[in-house]
Amino acid sequence: MNYLIVVAHPDDEVLGAGATIHKLIKEGHNVAVAIMVSQAAARKDLSSTLTSDEEEALNLLGVNKVYHANFPNIKMNTVAHLDLVQFVEKCIEDFSADAIITHHPSDTNNDHVQTSYAVQAASRLFQRREHLPQLKQLLYMEVLSSTEWSFDSSANRFMPNYFVEVGKEGIDLKIKALSMYKGVMRPYPHPRSNEALQGLAAYRGAQSGCNYAEAFECVFQVF
Repeated sequence: MNYLIVVAHPDDEVLGAGATIHKLIKEGHNVAVAIMVSQAAARKDLSSTLTSDEEEALNLLGVNKVYHANFPNIKMNTVAHLDLVQFVEKCIEDFSADAIITHHPSDTNNDHVQTSYAVQAASRLFQRREHLPQLKQLLYMEVLSSTEWSFDSSANRFMPNYFVEVGKEGIDLKIKALSMYKGVMRPYPHPRSNEALQGLAAYRGAQSGCNYAEAFECVFQVF
């Protein structure tokens, strides 16, 4: 299977699915990452080495194919929706993606929301391109310090129904990959802390009856 991880910013891919990415690659699947806002210029503690931080983190996970766009940080809502969709479509077509993992559409971060909407539209690309096979799976992931801060009570919040057992070693690797993104992690009790990541994985594992897990919301799956 070819898994395409579509995220708004560098580090979102590790926060949301880092251990799962590593597990998929170890199992022989192909994984590529598409980043919509490559520079994250509005980030408070923007690392001057963000590009090399990203490369080191993804190398650790085993990812060697990355697509980059340069849409404006925290201003993706000012970009034509079609431009966002067409970038994702190009990634799907080039990678021959079978499955996509992306942000939940009710995240607090608006760039995450716009990314999710773009992926939703692009996921129907096979209906417009006869040579492309149907996408087999679409998953929403949870990104700590965004997904759980979904304040709009009228929206459908993240409801996990798909769990990937990653083990303690998977979470340790995820934390190590995140540490390569300078300025991203925070001391506990911030949600982007080692303790919060470990605690969430332990809870998701207990919730699903397995040994540490990353949780997703399955939008659709085709057998």
